[in-house]
Amino acid sequence: MTAPVPADVISRLKAVLGDGGWSQDSDRVGPKLVEWRGRWTGQTPLLALPRTTAEVAAVVGLCAESGTAITPQGGNTGLVSGQIPQGEILLSTERLNAIRDIDGFDDVIVAEAGVTLAGVHEAAAKIDRRFPLGLASEGSATVGGVISTNAGGTQVLRYGSTRNLVLGVEAVLPNGEIWNGLKRLRKDNTGYDLKQLLIGAEGTLGVITAASLKLFPVLASRATAFVGLTSPREAIRLLARAKAETGGAVEAFELMGRLGVAFALKNIPGLREPLEAVHPWYALIETQSGEPGAAEAAMERLLAHALDDGLILDAAIAQTEAQAKAFWAVRENQSGGQKPEGAAWKHDVSVPVSRVADFIEQASAAVLKIDPSLRIVAFGHVGDGNIHYDVLRADGGSDQAHNEARDAGSRIVHDIVAAMDGSISAEHGLGAAKTGDALRYKSPVEVEALRAIRAALDPKRIMNPRVLF
Repeated sequence: MTAPVPADVISRLKAVLGDGGWSQDSDRVGPKLVEWRGRWTGQTPLLALPRTTAEVAAVVGLCAESGTAITPQGGNTGLVSGQIPQGEILLSTERLNAIRDIDGFDDVIVAEAGVTLAGVHEAAAKIDRRFPLGLASEGSATVGGVISTNAGGTQVLRYGSTRNLVLGVEAVLPNGEIWNGLKRLRKDNTGYDLKQLLIGAEGTLGVITAASLKLFPVLASRATAFVGLTSPREAIRLLARAKAETGGAVEAFELMGRLGVAFALKNIPGLREPLEAVHPWYALIETQSGEPGAAEAAMERLLAHALDDGLILDAAIAQTEAQAKAFWAVRENQSGGQKPEGAAWKHDVSVPVSRVADFIEQASAAVLKIDPSLRIVAFGHVGDGNIHYDVLRADGGSDQAHNEARDAGSRIVHDIVAAMDGSISAEHGLGAAKTGDALRYKSPVEVEALRAIRAALDPKRIMNPRVLF
């Protein structure tokens, strides 16, 4: 728990923010102190609600002067407790919500940190452009949050993670100074790239207040298919074939096990079986092309050949936008479908794509040695090696006992990931939940370098002090 914030600092912050710029009302503050799954709760002496970058700078400057700790928060969709304060000032970017500029010639949109991802998509669509970062939480996830965590999403296979989509950022550094790095350049080879330090830093090196983001043309054709498979090994082979046969037009390649699909169908109203028969594993594939009809034709060829070769068991290609959304709803509700099933050990890991099947097999064998009745839900972005590997308590088992075994169980999973030269956090970040775990797997040389960078920019360690190194 962070040390109590002196009353005079609270008073000065209120004066800086003015009427409507802060809150201590429990009804207003309360929802921001609970992680959406209910695993973490926090507390704060003051919710700061700045309206401008200058107000963010004033808050951070005052906190730097007094040594007061700050937890920045965007849409509160994080899954590793990086946004939940434990006594720090909670700085929300929700009112930094303007689209400052959008340009179809430069293919750029300049959005403030509190703009939701859905808001960016809507603004881009108005000029016949797209921002290719898709998340299930895009209605509430914000620009500042996805940049601070280097969010991944479903289109990483083709477009890369968030850091590949950011041209520039504006940020308030830990001393309260504003860095205006809102460039629109595709090339700038003039030394250290400060924006890349801020991307994925989880608010530890400053508060991102706005960003210049890359836009892309809206492609002329899209094909979405749901495929039944025997195992993840066939999925890896199908992915390689899809990339080769479509000339790199695969945008998303998502893997789901039957248990996760069954939970989604059971617990999320409105979902339907994607295929007539039940299969052990499924892939959701999406391709896009600039040529009308090309994506659909390529998908049909791919799946026909895969069926002929026995690589897949069944497949359905969406014939309408509604059907495509229905396919995606099954994938996007993999986490939501688990929620009513009880306690779970959640893992957001990545391994080389070629090792995805090995990881699932080895991790499952190790976990089931603990208790054969544990329920495993593995799903995720197999196209970039990112698997969400969740271990649910036995049906009818004790949530408390399962939670008490989480650290030991996760250590087993993470050790397997590390042995494959993988990462224990692929897209959610470390937050307060995984920082300690990460120290186990990173080399002393790397940790020392990371700590030196942080100490240089935030010597008082006021920015999200419980997070990272």
